Amino acid sequence: MKLKTILVDDEPHAIDVLINYLQNFSEIEVVAKCENAIQAFQTLQQQKIDLMFLDIKMPGLTGTELLRSLKNPPKVVFTTAYQDYAVEGFDLNAVDYLLKPIPFDRFLRAMDKIFTIFEVNNRQVSIAEKPSVSNKDVFLYLKVDRKMVKVNVNEIYWIESLRDYIKVVLKDKVLISKQKISMLEELLPEDDFIRIHRSFIVSIPKIEGYHSHAVDIAGKELPIGRNYKSDCQRRFKLVY
Repeated sequence: MKLKTILVDDEPHAIDVLINYLQNFSEIEVVAKCENAIQAFQTLQQQKIDLMFLDIKMPGLTGTELLRSLKNPPKVVFTTAYQDYAVEGFDLNAVDYLLKPIPFDRFLRAMDKIFTIFEVNNRQVSIAEKPSVSNKDVFLYLKVDRKMVKVNVNEIYWIESLRDYIKVVLKDKVLISKQKISMLEELLPEDDFIRIHRSFIVSIPKIEGYHSHAVDIAGKELPIGRNYKSDCQRRFKLVY
């Protein structure tokens, strides 16, 4: 079951965050990205939409005004930087109300509500909590060459930032996906992965050795960045 979804926000970065989060759910099909409520209204008149992520405070027509104008609205999750609209949002039967910046674990709880409403049961990513590498049946989906590729988190050795792309190194292959390393950092379990450098996240169980300036993993030496040394010292009990 694919839930036809539109994203409505006048901030491109906010749209990008939602896109990165939603890429992990094969049940979601984003059919439109709208920069204002008028565009969203036109989209809703042209096709049936199941789900709408809707900003509230936008130029011209607000998100709540848009929702009030619809006779048969889709399910709505409000995304806003303003807590003052929460009561009004729930009065309009919103599924959830997310405050920006939206933490990934909070986003997962909203997705759990959505999937419960639509009775979606074939999820491939944990909804209740971040995935755990101890669970071999948990996967992430990464967009690679215009398709979503399923990746077992157990098989990840490290992730490297390549500006707007990331390189995900697995045992027998390397995947390149267009997204920020910070977005993937949100998806990975904190107990099993650590950011050691602005350009590197590594799997702790895969580390073969380390010293004060680098870690050894899969025969490679990856640097520990200056701003990440204190966290590495705490996690690895390094002595400098």
